This record gives sequence, C-alpha cells and structure tokens, in this order.
Amino acid sequence: MNQEIQTGRTRGTKSLSRTIVFNAIAVWCGVCALAIAVLAVAFLVRWQASQTKTASARFSEYAIEGFGFRLIAKTPELMGPDVPDPSLRLTGNRLSCGSCHLHQGDDPGTLGLSAALYNYPKFSARTAAIRTLEDRVNECMVRSMNGKPLAKNSPQMIAITDWVKSLASTDPAIAERQKKANALPKFKAPNRAANVSAGKVIFEERCATCHGYNGAGRLADNPSHGFIFPALWGPDSFNTGAGMHRLLTAAPFIKARMPLGNPTLTDDQAYDVGAYINSQPRPDMKNLEADFPDKKTKQIDAPYPPFADPFPQMQHQLGPFQPIEAYYKKLAASSK
Repeated sequence: MNQEIQTGRTRGTKSLSRTIVFNAIAVWCGVCALAIAVLAVAFLVRWQASQTKTASARFSEYAIEGFGFRLIAKTPELMGPDVPDPSLRLTGNRLSCGSCHLHQGDDPGTLGLSAALYNYPKFSARTAAIRTLEDRVNECMVRSMNGKPLAKNSPQMIAITDWVKSLASTDPAIAERQKKANALPKFKAPNRAANVSAGKVIFEERCATCHGYNGAGRLADNPSHGFIFPALWGPDSFNTGAGMHRLLTAAPFIKARMPLGNPTLTDDQAYDVGAYINSQPRPDMKNLEADFPDKKTKQIDAPYPPFADPFPQMQHQLGPFQPIEAYYKKLAASSK
C-alpha cells in the first residue's frame, strides 16, 4: 500500500511539473506573441508615417510644379505690374512666359522648355561665367519680361525651375515618331540685308489681325490678365536686351510658329517680318555694353555695340550675316 501511495505521489508530482512547464511555455508564447504584435504595430505606425510623409512630399512637389505652370501661363496675374501687392510686381510688362514658350514650354521645338534642364549649368559668353538654370530664368525676367531678377530661393524661382524639371523628366518619354511629327521647319537666313519695308507689308497682311497694326497686341478685358495676343513692340513688350530682339532668334521662331496655327511664312518673309518688328520702338535695357566681356564671342546678330569687327551696327541688326560669320571663323582659325 505504501508503494501505491508513493507511486501516486510520483505521478502527481510529474503531472504538476508538466502543468507548470506547459503553463510556462504558454506564458512564454503569449509574451512572444505580444512582443511580435507590439513590433508589428510599431512597424505599421512607422510605415504609415513614412507613407504620409512621402505622400505629403509628393503633394508639395506637385503643388510647386502646379504653381510653376501657373506662373508660366498667367505671369501678369501673379507677377505683373498690376498685381495688388507691390512686392510681387516683378515683371515690367504684361507678357506671359508662355507668349514665347508656347503651351507653357511643353511644346517641343523652338523655345520649348523640355530640354532646358540639360543645357545648364554651362558657360555663358554674355556674362563670361558659368550660368545656371536660375540665372537663365533671371535673364528672361530682366530682358524679355523687362522686370526684376527673382531671388534664387523665392517661391517663384523654385516653382518655375521645378516646372522646367518636370518637363525634362517627360522629354525622354516622347517617342521619336512624335518628335518627328512635331519637327519644326529649318530656317536658313537669306544672304542679304532684311527688307524692313517688305516686312511691314507682310506684317499688315499676316500678323496685324492678332497683334494689331500698331504692334500693341490685344489685351484681355482685364489688363491684369495680360495679353490674348502679345505686344510685339512698345512699352508693354520685351526690351532691347531680349533674345527675341535679335533677328536670327526672331526669324526662326516666326517661321516655325506664326501665324499661330498656320505657320506658312517662307524664310524670306520671316526674315523681313522679324526685321520690321525689331525696328520698332521698345524699352531700352541699360548697360548692354557690358554684355560679352570678350566681344569676339558676341552673337553676330546682337544689335547693340560695341563690336570686335569692322561691320556697321546696321549690318548686325539686319544682315547680311554671312560676311560677319566668315570674318569670325577666319579670326578663330588664325588664332590657333
């Protein structure tokens, strides 16, 4: 009997031990499960926070790009001379950036902005210094827009350059087929001086309907909204330092794009019209003589002195440009 009692006690002890072990294992599993759950919750919280942060960053990025788009499209409303806040009156005319950079710069070809990012930074002969994308924007601000340079950390500068960068990201995606479909007709400058009188006739026949016989353009009913068709000369147009005031910039643009929607002018017509437009009065930019510290690097159609060649100012304005080009090629060859 004592043996049976002893056996029972042994069995009871073993049973209790197993219970304790099982309970310990259960507690340990519970602790592990709780720890895993805590870690999972912490991970989820951090993941959600990162996603929220990423979404917020993306939203901010898109918002900045959207502001850049609006600045290009509605420049007078946001930075023009009629803006109620004087501190935001950054342009001196009512042109929009889109007056030259058609479709807010996303139209491939002449003056399109999709490839602009890849061109900077680069050396600029005009300033004899490395020029950044921001510098190039400010050149447009003070020359084409006849206004003030933007601070490089300003919301306007950040937004415009972000818009240009967004266009650059889409440029490689444009199919070669589409690029060919949008290819612009090549312009070859006639080997003669431009005929301003002939340009006047063509302007009145083909351009005045939109831009006015006086070149003053057609303003919106509310002038603060800028132009429906931009002014080509006069106080509300680009100044004498703008690229469009150079005939070999203006004529290719005119041939490729004008009349808008039906660009059918010949090289000779675009050449003469450009000369007529650029012979008209417009705001003068000061200190143009400081452009191109090395005058030998000056564009051959830069219409303002001084020059490093024997050709008269009128020829730099109206051509023929081939003799000037040949002069500088010979000069470069002799200096090697």
